[in-house]
Amino acid sequence: MDSLDTTSISASELAARIDPSTLRDRSDGPLYLGIADELRRLIESGEVAAQTRLPAERALSISLDVSRVTVASAYRHLRDSGWISAQRGSGTYVSPTGSLPSWGSLAGDRDAATLELVNASPSASPLLADAYAIAAERVRGRFDAGGYAPLGLLELREAIAAYYRGRGVPTTAENILVTAGATDAIHAVLATFTEPGARVLVEHPTYPGVVELTHSLGGRCIPVPVDPDDTEGFVAAADRAARQSAPTLAYFMPDFSNPSGARLPLHTRRQLSATMHRHSVLTIVDEVAADLSLDGSPDLEPFGAATPDIATVTIGSTSKTVWGGLRVGWVRAEAGRLAHVAATYARRQLSVSILDQLAAVELMGKYDEVRRVRADLSRATRDHTVALMRDHLPDWHFRVPDGGLSLWCSLPDGIRSSALVAEAHSRGLLLAPGLRFGTGYAFDDHQRIPFTRSLPEISSAVEILARLSSAGTPTPSIASNRPAAVV
Repeated sequence: MDSLDTTSISASELAARIDPSTLRDRSDGPLYLGIADELRRLIESGEVAAQTRLPAERALSISLDVSRVTVASAYRHLRDSGWISAQRGSGTYVSPTGSLPSWGSLAGDRDAATLELVNASPSASPLLADAYAIAAERVRGRFDAGGYAPLGLLELREAIAAYYRGRGVPTTAENILVTAGATDAIHAVLATFTEPGARVLVEHPTYPGVVELTHSLGGRCIPVPVDPDDTEGFVAAADRAARQSAPTLAYFMPDFSNPSGARLPLHTRRQLSATMHRHSVLTIVDEVAADLSLDGSPDLEPFGAATPDIATVTIGSTSKTVWGGLRVGWVRAEAGRLAHVAATYARRQLSVSILDQLAAVELMGKYDEVRRVRADLSRATRDHTVALMRDHLPDWHFRVPDGGLSLWCSLPDGIRSSALVAEAHSRGLLLAPGLRFGTGYAFDDHQRIPFTRSLPEISSAVEILARLSSAGTPTPSIASNRPAAVV
């Protein structure tokens, strides 16, 4: 068997996360079962990620002040139930989260009859066609040149800089790097600043792509639970996680987070930014959803505006306000830090499409209208989705978001997202399982429902889900999705 990921957790760190009450009165069972229950809780919540190497039995027994036999029994219990596995000569690991495909492959190839709700990607803005027509005329004047713009077209970088100045953040073209979408931007930033073994704070649930990218670079995501109704608690949890885990990076979506829909109030985002800066944590701020306010809520000060510019790196994109097919994103950062990101990106990408960039220049020139049009379209699909869900799936609970592009639903008892998604797939509906939005085995009791398709498509999707829900979709054990223990 190939070696698993080298991410590990020390005995002292793991012991610190175990509830001390499990080591006291064990009138309800043996001590080793209490330790096993705590380890399972940490794995299921994502506090200990899949494929993490666990400490040796002897080291953990010393940190917990219990016998080695007790820890060995706890490990054996978890191996027997599939939560962990042993690799000869290497150690004990948290089992992978089954055979889930990569995030980018979930939608896959499909026929016209298939409903795709994997991605929260809206249809193209009505303003896009005219922007491309203008770009097609303007690009003719560039045919004599080589066609490359390594940092991005100057006029686009200036337009993006003006967008930030309009939001109260002093910015020039020297602070902007144009990328082929937000994922390219995130990859460039993470590849620049993520050393093997580095720890990255992420809100939990979070965008699956950043978890995959961090893992591919040898880093480890440290989940911080986020509750849209208790954003103050998120600051305290992030502070605690920073003290305990010593991360070098944090990745947050402060505006209409994907998938939870959480938005940090002004005081909270200032407090969180200052907290990360105090811990010397570089914060990657994903603002892809920042312009997706649906109910007229006022724009808020951008995250990090009140802290030194070097403390944050901001990601932006046209993918949600305009169209995912317009591959234009960007990184905004202090000029010296941006130079490092640009050097990393140059090894991956020579230039973003000149035609796409020229279309983006046109759209940035009327960006208020772009935002208004997208809000009007998304508000209609959101309200339609909410009404259908409340009518056909009354046991599914969700908070109606003030912005963004999806509902984050808590499933009824007895229904698991992994089983629901598999059954829906067989009926022509593609969804992303809730597990994909966590770092461990969390969120199999949640389902994201994007409101980005047409009204008839959304109606059809909800009808399929209602039939599955009323039929009692089977609930597989998590262990059944994992490979058998390897000895």
